[in-house]
Amino acid sequence: MNLEQLQQRIRLGEDSTLELKQIVIRDNGKSIEPHPDGLSDELAAMANARGGLLILGVDDQSREVTGIALEHLDRVEAWLTAICNDRIKPPLEVVTLHIELPDAKGYPRPVIVVEVPHSLWVHQSANGYFRRVGHAKRELTPDALARLFQQRSQARIIRFEEQVVPGVEITDIDSLLIRPLLRPDDGTPEQQLRRLHLLAEENGRLLPTVAGVLLCTLEPQRWLRNAEIIAAAYNGLENDADDQIDAKIIGGPLDRQIWDALHFIRRNVRTPARKPLGRVDYPQYSMRAIFEAIVNAVAHRDYSIYGGRIRLFMFADRIELYSPGALPNTMQVDTMSAMSLPRNDVLCSLFASYYPVQEMGLSRNTLMDRRGMGVKITLDESEKISGRRPVYENLDDMELKLTIFAAPPPPEKFAA
Repeated sequence: MNLEQLQQRIRLGEDSTLELKQIVIRDNGKSIEPHPDGLSDELAAMANARGGLLILGVDDQSREVTGIALEHLDRVEAWLTAICNDRIKPPLEVVTLHIELPDAKGYPRPVIVVEVPHSLWVHQSANGYFRRVGHAKRELTPDALARLFQQRSQARIIRFEEQVVPGVEITDIDSLLIRPLLRPDDGTPEQQLRRLHLLAEENGRLLPTVAGVLLCTLEPQRWLRNAEIIAAAYNGLENDADDQIDAKIIGGPLDRQIWDALHFIRRNVRTPARKPLGRVDYPQYSMRAIFEAIVNAVAHRDYSIYGGRIRLFMFADRIELYSPGALPNTMQVDTMSAMSLPRNDVLCSLFASYYPVQEMGLSRNTLMDRRGMGVKITLDESEKISGRRPVYENLDDMELKLTIFAAPPPPEKFAA
């Protein structure tokens, strides 16, 4: 949401996903209003519903930006954190953003925008259990509370890729895309797809899961808009739009995304050569390593992050690959090459069993290796070509960045 959209929401007032609170600071920061108990109820009510935004520094009645004094911003942030940790059980994790919004006279005023998640837990606040209904909180009745506990418990057990995608019907499944997944005399297509976790039952109906949409529909981005790869190639060393030589948004089923991303790199890679007695090519990259890196990015990224896309950038001296999501299952960057703990078990299992390798001369027949050797291959094969080991970076537990360095040009004159 950009600044203009945020201002528009404030002008329209509170709703089921927006709460406005004026901050009053007394005794030089020792006392802050509203009361922490009441604010804990509002935060927990949002988390127990669909989540939403809390904006601190806006009057909920007049909808005017009153702001927070700059010298008190950190104090208010610490006050909010204490409420989330001490007055809400289990503690509520929120994301805060400090921005400036214009007041009624147009002067910029600091406010704190608080992103409240749609939690997988049921949260109890200072005065009980609440849920957001419309623009107000409502105390949960015993039967409603019991249902909510059951729903949230099931959501934690069912992995994201096995959840049903709203708005998708079984008729959206493409018959040609599922053909490689079906085995003769092994049940109906619906039965087989359900065993593969590509269909799931909801309210007596079989519907496509996240994995089913990603693999078995022609345009997964209709429902999962973040399930794509943004690729760009630059002539120089920086992410400069004026220096861009090629760009592509890569969509479609995941297996096609892998091959399209690989072809994008091939189209833009440089191949220096020497010609003393005959042409000798010096490849910039190991295509086997690049292939493994793309497969891992597509198979292991966090598809639950709304708005997060795989980003592939090519520069004169390197390739950068960004994959949404922190490392899964408590993995660390320095243990990636020795461990195999997939986030998306369904996708990884199907890539290792049903999706053939079309080329690359790999010593296996499917997109993934069950032994989990992809990271090691990427590191070792790239180092052989460039003399530099690729670098994985965990960016704020939100994104995994891989940098693969290009091989240096040959020592003598070369021609591209």
